[in-house]
Amino acid sequence: MQKLTNKEEEIMHIIWKLEKAFVKDVMAEIETKKPHYNTLSTIVRNLEEKRYVSHNAYGNTHQYYPLVTKEAYRKKYMASAIQHYFNDSYKNVISFFAKEEKISVEDLKEIINLIEKEQS
Repeated sequence: MQKLTNKEEEIMHIIWKLEKAFVKDVMAEIETKKPHYNTLSTIVRNLEEKRYVSHNAYGNTHQYYPLVTKEAYRKKYMASAIQHYFNDSYKNVISFFAKEEKISVEDLKEIINLIEKEQS
């Protein structure tokens, strides 16, 4: 699975949300500065070349749909981020969020309870 650019990832999130979409549908969902239609079309075709999406042809128009699930991408992305930024340690991930005050003691207790339930 090839890495996506930030813009490609943004477009994939829209395609995952819509499940099936023409380029004009994707354009309508973009909330930030909208790219030119041809630029967006090129990004979607790049996603197809990377095998993230495929399409059904209706005459000259294409309706795109995801080949990779959001969950599969998230799993691959998170594994890569943990490997590269946290020395492949989930403990380091949790420690980072605790130091940044992004996770509370209550959240940590809830995580521990979930782990204990899964292991019993």
